Amino acid sequence: MHRITVVGGGIAGLAAAIEAAEGGARVTLHEAHKEPGGRGRAIGGPYTAHEGPHVFYADGPHWPWLKERGLIGRLGLPPARAGLHAGFRHQGRFTRIPPAGFLRMAADRKRTAPVDEDFRTWAVRHYGEQAAEAAASAVGVVTYTADTGRLSAAYVWNLFGRIFAPKIPAVRWVAGGWQAVVDRMVRHARDLGVRIETGSRVTEVPETPVIVATELSSARALLGDPSLEWESGYCVLLDVALRPGRRDAFVLSDLDEGGFHECYSMQDPTVAPAGESLFQLDMPVRDGEGHAEAHARLRRFAETALPGWEERTLWQRTGTARGRTGALDLPGTTWRDRPAIVRGDGVFLAGDMVAAPGMRGEISLNSGIAAAQAALHSLGLRAGPGPAARFGARPLHR
Repeated sequence: MHRITVVGGGIAGLAAAIEAAEGGARVTLHEAHKEPGGRGRAIGGPYTAHEGPHVFYADGPHWPWLKERGLIGRLGLPPARAGLHAGFRHQGRFTRIPPAGFLRMAADRKRTAPVDEDFRTWAVRHYGEQAAEAAASAVGVVTYTADTGRLSAAYVWNLFGRIFAPKIPAVRWVAGGWQAVVDRMVRHARDLGVRIETGSRVTEVPETPVIVATELSSARALLGDPSLEWESGYCVLLDVALRPGRRDAFVLSDLDEGGFHECYSMQDPTVAPAGESLFQLDMPVRDGEGHAEAHARLRRFAETALPGWEERTLWQRTGTARGRTGALDLPGTTWRDRPAIVRGDGVFLAGDMVAAPGMRGEISLNSGIAAAQAALHSLGLRAGPGPAARFGARPLHR
């Protein structure tokens, strides 16, 4: 039998296992925790609060891959009134209209940005300081860094366009969030014959071919490869359930400090008990700042999004995410410069900070598919059906 081992049962590992099994390999997946899913998991109980992101974007190759396998399920849809409660924090206040320069940037999609210049320098030159800083902060929703302006102009400009360009929004709210998709991926993998071993921590490289689909720090330790490094974000998190208030924001982008706020329950009432609203907020941590100070800034941001929230709180939890928020590209680098998927000697890498396109969890899905395609090729097998070739597995390899 052609065998492939996958280490790590997060989104990347599950995607790799499915793709490899569809290609005819006998797949064993090792997951160190009790349940697969990685940062796609949500907590149990009355509140479906996620460890990581909870929405999807439908404008990348990962989406048709999920859709063609029936892994998406029912979509949630916010009510029409949600648009009245979406906006920005600018100069300490809630506003539905961003600065004029910001709107001009959003509409200017013919312009291209350079890879080798930082976003702040490039954007100030073309749009002015106020618009540049507002745009950099707004992209904090996907970079989780307090200084997005220091990143590659091309990298930030692409993210800004995906989020704010005037077009049909690509964001999709899957009922049950990433956890529901994870559950379907697990069932689909098992239906394909994948053996999923939970509570199975791998400390030595298994027989190859092997796909290492862990956090980059864990892959570095397992493979003994100090070159497995890349830039990532650092932020504090707040999940909170409230008695609803009429001024509660649905979505709030923080143009002042790079934070972000979104409601879970307006588009998917199943994630909280009846009569309650569930929200997640995050705030990037500044250089030299302690967690307490960052959380204090986050709570002040929450007051703009959810006036009087502390008196209405029914449940809350806080957290910190560092080095596990997806890849960030500094000036002079692109996703192709991140740690390569093909490591040689039958070892392949997948995760959210490797050489695959997308943002956050999309990188995990795309790299998992590409890693599986490469592993199948090493065994003389063809990749399974589906749209994985649309983003080209071959160009991802170095």
